[in-house]
Amino acid sequence: MSETPETVAGKIPTVYFIDDSATMREVIKIAFRRESINVITCHDAASAMEQFSEKAPDAVITDVIMPGKDGYEVCQFIKKDANLASTPVILMSGVVDRAVAEKAIAAKADELIRKPFQPQELIARVKNLLHPKPAIPHAQEPSASAEPRPAALSGIFAMPAEGAPAQPARPMPPTASQRPAPSAPAYASPRPAVRPNGNPAPGVPAASSTEIQRLRFEVQRLEMLVKKLQSELEAERQYVASLESHMRTLQEAE
Repeated sequence: MSETPETVAGKIPTVYFIDDSATMREVIKIAFRRESINVITCHDAASAMEQFSEKAPDAVITDVIMPGKDGYEVCQFIKKDANLASTPVILMSGVVDRAVAEKAIAAKADELIRKPFQPQELIARVKNLLHPKPAIPHAQEPSASAEPRPAALSGIFAMPAEGAPAQPARPMPPTASQRPAPSAPAYASPRPAVRPNGNPAPGVPAASSTEIQRLRFEVQRLEMLVKKLQSELEAERQYVASLESHMRTLQEAE
């Protein structure tokens, strides 16, 4: 079931927030409490999609990874529905890399935001989508049939410092696999068994210098990936702890 705050008098936008984290749902409800926006929080995609026909969304914010249907499927459902196709969709992901961005673009998402983020940053993005600024006319307007929104997601690759709030999108530096091949590392990498005279032992094929170098680069790439994942996990833990502390402070102040 979903969680809906008290109805505010008057016509106000309705925003769905879909995340399987109860902490995130509570923090977002508190953050939007002083905004003229009605937030409906849902713990999964199915419960949210069931309510779309009853209470049409003006915007949808959904986590990418969830039990059952994921955020990409939610976005695709909205964009393919004739009555909901114009609804802005913000996808949230703990890891934002080129693969995630390409899937977001394929789903025609309007925004992709990296977790952790500051609630005020999310509020600002929602307001920009609900009340977009008039486009400045150019000498050459792009074709109306052009694929929509890739530009909106073109600057999402900024990697914030560990534990720091997400910053406005900036181009991300090339990944390890995209950088020019560095010189071979100083440490020794696995080599075929050899005799004392330096010749390969019987039955062990000799590896070429190119193969050895390729293995060294692969080991280095995997080490960098592990460090990145460890950093993302630690940032996520710190963010959840910060949100819980912030929520307790707000509840005590009320």
